[in-house]
Amino acid sequence: MKLQFIVSNQTEPYWNISVENYLVETADAVTLYLWRNRRTVVIGQNQNPFSECNVEALEADGGYLMRRKTGGGAVYHDDGNINFSFVVPKALYDQTRQFGVIQRAVESFGLHTELSGRNDILVEGRKFSGNAFSKGRVNDLHHGTILIKGNMDDLARYLKPKPAKLQKHGVASVRSRVVNLSELNPGINAEVLAPRLREAFEAEYGCVATEVSFESLMQLPGVRELHDHFASPEWKYGRWRTFTAQRSAQFDWGGVEVALTVDEARGVITDVQIASDALDLAALDLARTLLTGASTAVAPQSDNPILKDIFSILY
Repeated sequence: MKLQFIVSNQTEPYWNISVENYLVETADAVTLYLWRNRRTVVIGQNQNPFSECNVEALEADGGYLMRRKTGGGAVYHDDGNINFSFVVPKALYDQTRQFGVIQRAVESFGLHTELSGRNDILVEGRKFSGNAFSKGRVNDLHHGTILIKGNMDDLARYLKPKPAKLQKHGVASVRSRVVNLSELNPGINAEVLAPRLREAFEAEYGCVATEVSFESLMQLPGVRELHDHFASPEWKYGRWRTFTAQRSAQFDWGGVEVALTVDEARGVITDVQIASDALDLAALDLARTLLTGASTAVAPQSDNPILKDIFSILY
């Protein structure tokens, strides 16, 4: 088995996510990639940035809004934390092993971790790592954030958690649901955790990883093109500046907002935006397809439970 290990030397998020996406399309080894972003709110592919984030305050403070290509919810990154990406050939992709690398590294500091649901890792009942997943043509991706010494005041300032989601989890604020590992063990920081992650990675897969230069990846034309794409206003904001979210709801599978443009004369929906932290990207794409051009009087038909929920708040 071939392993490779990469550590970013950049804190601008568009470089970091560009290298990640390039690796998903080109890597020929099981890869662990570590990176840190400076003052960044990362939103899921289908989220409305203005509902998830105080964009004006973030950008006024010199921060970044970044939209990833995976589903899930909004998270806050700063350079006190580490983000990780497992880029794995399809035949070797195994979330249990990948989660195990993170858990083994954190537990080497004397902390007990546990998985919660599909995409969170907890310690003492509080979340220190949120994860998301996507499938590429050659490799699959599992990435996430490890909160080590993040600024919780900034997290609360920039993120706009939904009241319904907080009520569902039985807490008063987003701050009470997350924890910095350094609160539980002051000896943990990004500099000491990174080599532990590499050790856990090599132990899990049973061989030594080759280290790849991040600077060499930045020079590749494909990475530069991806950087320009992720930094573009069209990708970051979409059309949400001009839409008003008309309906929203919280379901077991996630929250959703739906904004429509309607041709009143014909009673037809002409444009649709759906924002959600759901992980099922295909269902959201199908909902957009079925709603665009649909009658405003009769709901489209589908057996998909997510689509049924979405249609239920419109019809």
